[in-house]
Amino acid sequence: MSPSPREATAEGPRSICICVDDFGMGHAINEAALVLAERERISAVGCMVRRAAWLPGARLLRRLDRQRTDIGLHLDLTRPAVPGGREPGLLGLLVAPRLRPAARQAIQAEIRTQLARFEDAMGRAPAFVDGHRHVHQFAGVRELLVAELARRYPDAPPWLRSTEPGWRHGSDGFKAAVIHGLGGAALAALAREHGIPTSRRLLGVYGFSGDGQAYRARLLAWLAVAARGDVLMCHPSLGRVPGDPHGAARMREYAVLRALALPAVGEPGAIRIAPLSAVLQGG
Repeated sequence: MSPSPREATAEGPRSICICVDDFGMGHAINEAALVLAERERISAVGCMVRRAAWLPGARLLRRLDRQRTDIGLHLDLTRPAVPGGREPGLLGLLVAPRLRPAARQAIQAEIRTQLARFEDAMGRAPAFVDGHRHVHQFAGVRELLVAELARRYPDAPPWLRSTEPGWRHGSDGFKAAVIHGLGGAALAALAREHGIPTSRRLLGVYGFSGDGQAYRARLLAWLAVAARGDVLMCHPSLGRVPGDPHGAARMREYAVLRALALPAVGEPGAIRIAPLSAVLQGG
C-alpha cells in the first residue's frame, strides 16, 4: 500500500523525481527542459537520440549538474518515416517481435545504437532508460533491453522506469492501468532477475486534454500521493513541434511547471525534487 502524504512526510520532505520526456524531438522541447532543470522544477530528462534536435541539445545538457538531474535514454522505436511526420501506430511493435526473428534483430541493433549515440554525445552511460510511448516494457523489447543493459553496464546499470500506476482514479487511472498492462509487471520481474533497479510507480499519465488549470489540478493531485521512488513524467515545450499532436498540451504543461511553487523544507507536505539515482542510493 502506498503511504499517505502524512506518512510520507513523517521523517522529512518527500523526494520526488519529475522527468521531462522527449528531449531531442524539437528545439522548443529542449529549451523547456533546460529552463525547468535550471529552475529545479524537474530532476530527470529522457533523451531521444535519433531525433533532429538531439545533438544540439546534448551540448547544452552536458552543462547541467549531474548530481541534480538524471539524464537518460528515452528509447525511441516509433520514429516517423520522414522528419516532422506522424509516428506509426504501436501494433506492429507489439506483434512483430513475437513472430519474426528479423524484427528482434532490428530492435536489438537499435537498442545498441541508441545507447552508443547517448554515450558518444554525453561522454557517459545514461542514468536511466525508459521508452517513448512506454515501448521499453513491450514483449520482444524488454528482454533485449534488459539483457543489453546487464551486459553493457554490469557494475552500475541505469535504472528502468516502472509503469506501475501511481494514480488509479477516473479516465487517467484507466489509461495508466492499460499502459501497465502492456508489460509493466513482466519488465519489473525481469529487472529484478538481472539486478537492475527500477522506479517505484509512475505518475503523470493523462489524455493530454483540458486547460492549464486542469493540468495544474492534476499535477497537484499527483504530487499529493507521490512517494519516495516514484517518477512523475511530463512533456513540456515552449512551442509546437512539427508532426506532434500534443503541442498545445506541452505548452500548458510548461507554463504550469515553470510557475510551480512547492511547500519548502520545514513546511507541512514539503517536497524535494531530486534525481531518482540519488533516491535509490539513499540520498
